[in-house]
Amino acid sequence: MDTKLKGKNALITGSSRGIGKSIALALAKEGCNIVINDITPAMEEAEKTVDEIKALGVNAEAFAADVSDYESVEKMVTEIQKKFQKIDILVNNAGITKDRTLKKMAKEEWYDVININLNSIYNMTHLVLPLMPDGGRIISLSSIAGLGGNFGQTNYSATKAGIVGFTKSLSKELGKNKITVNAIAPGFIKSKMTEKIPVMVLEQLMELIPMKEMGLPEDVADLAVFLASEQSKYITGQVIRIDGGLGM
Repeated sequence: MDTKLKGKNALITGSSRGIGKSIALALAKEGCNIVINDITPAMEEAEKTVDEIKALGVNAEAFAADVSDYESVEKMVTEIQKKFQKIDILVNNAGITKDRTLKKMAKEEWYDVININLNSIYNMTHLVLPLMPDGGRIISLSSIAGLGGNFGQTNYSATKAGIVGFTKSLSKELGKNKITVNAIAPGFIKSKMTEKIPVMVLEQLMELIPMKEMGLPEDVADLAVFLASEQSKYITGQVIRIDGGLGM
């Protein structure tokens, strides 16, 4: 275990599995204490993630909260404050997709994605900021879909584009406190979501990616660790693509 983030506390939303879990583990390996968050049905998986993190020699705890619900987040943050006192690093990772063309999209499919992917960013950041000391880090997961759009993802793309605007604006507000605010825009990353892509479609996608392969959750996690570290203290208001060159 490295110790460059020793004594720091990080809260990662939607982190019982997938990219969120990878970020949590990567931060823990740098000596960071970890707060895992997910919805109640994912708590069994979240507790297993906590056990993995504790095995790395840092403190970790899981908290259930629906990040799209302000009161739910408020209760969680109150509990976190009692046990961790401060949050140095906030990673807004939680998100869902409900893909459909706009013409066929039900209003629930629009509002659910907006609430979980975008309203959660306000809920979490607004309520965590009072616990964040000067020099803190806010990292939010956007997407290449938020930069270039994607067929059948008007809801998802709108939320991820919203995160870009949120990041740039908040970085201007918090610069005086030396709190950096950045976003990560992953391309196609191996996950349960990308496992559902049909083989023929996947082959076509690989032709568009200069590196001819999908990224790994660990690739995103490594970037998150850099943005959480002192090495990135003069980087703020940025959206960093991690897409194997797909956006070129």
